Amino acid sequence: MLSLSFSAGGPAPPSARAPTRVLHRAPQAPRVLFNTVTESLNLRPIGVVHSPFKERVDAPRQPVLARGVQGTIELFPGRNLEQALEDIQGFNFIWVLFWFHLNTTWKPKVSPPRSGLRRGVFATRSPYRPNPIGMSVVELRKVEGLTLSVQNLDILDGSPVLDLKPYIAYTDSVPDASSGWLEAPSDPQPDYAVEFSPLATEQLNFLSSGFSLELAERFVTVLRLGPEPQAFRRIRKDGSGYVVAVKDWRARFVASERTITVLEFQTGHRPQVLATTDDPALDAHRAFVTRFGRPAW
Repeated sequence: MLSLSFSAGGPAPPSARAPTRVLHRAPQAPRVLFNTVTESLNLRPIGVVHSPFKERVDAPRQPVLARGVQGTIELFPGRNLEQALEDIQGFNFIWVLFWFHLNTTWKPKVSPPRSGLRRGVFATRSPYRPNPIGMSVVELRKVEGLTLSVQNLDILDGSPVLDLKPYIAYTDSVPDASSGWLEAPSDPQPDYAVEFSPLATEQLNFLSSGFSLELAERFVTVLRLGPEPQAFRRIRKDGSGYVVAVKDWRARFVASERTITVLEFQTGHRPQVLATTDDPALDAHRAFVTRFGRPAW
């Protein structure tokens, strides 16, 4: 069970106030009526998302970047949810309300992708929220029992589902809605161009041809947002350049104006792990180190 808790503040009770007369009283917070606002809410997830996105860095930043991505929403049995699903197949798009289960903290101000300024979290789609509730529109392809097959899915694998609602175009779409700070001429900024040095290209081809590992698009997705570290991107300064981590691979790169050049790749595993761990998943890493060595960065 998910428990959501928050504190409800208010002015001090009469017994706690000083009996002296004051000429200028500071503004006080409005009184909270506890018969209408509770200190905690209890939610029971109705299901779970199954998607190809296993880690936060893999998930698209916006639903438009998840076009064609397929997955399923599995509802839990024993709760009479079969009846709750009746008639939903008449809608080809649905809202999914879910829980950002990998987030344990929140931030009042965040750095949105490609924005040059920090923004109040309520003015962004950031997952680092006081109550980490997400909502996304997905295309409903079919329903089989308690399993919904969906498309254009941008939600992380394993995310608890809180509710499902039909998307209704004539009520949910507001064509003349403003876009706030996104309408500024210089913010958000355009994507960076990402290119690979000859050595980095050789390393990518080695992993692709020998181990069917396609790393290029993963790193392009992360780096086209720029060289600055963000909550969902592991980037650190390294001399005159930077190092970025994507899962268990590392890349060293430099940035010039709006172009990022990846200089070389490296395994993210320590030598002792590669030497002592009998895991076939590490074969590509061992072969990579044998072929290209291990640079000191």
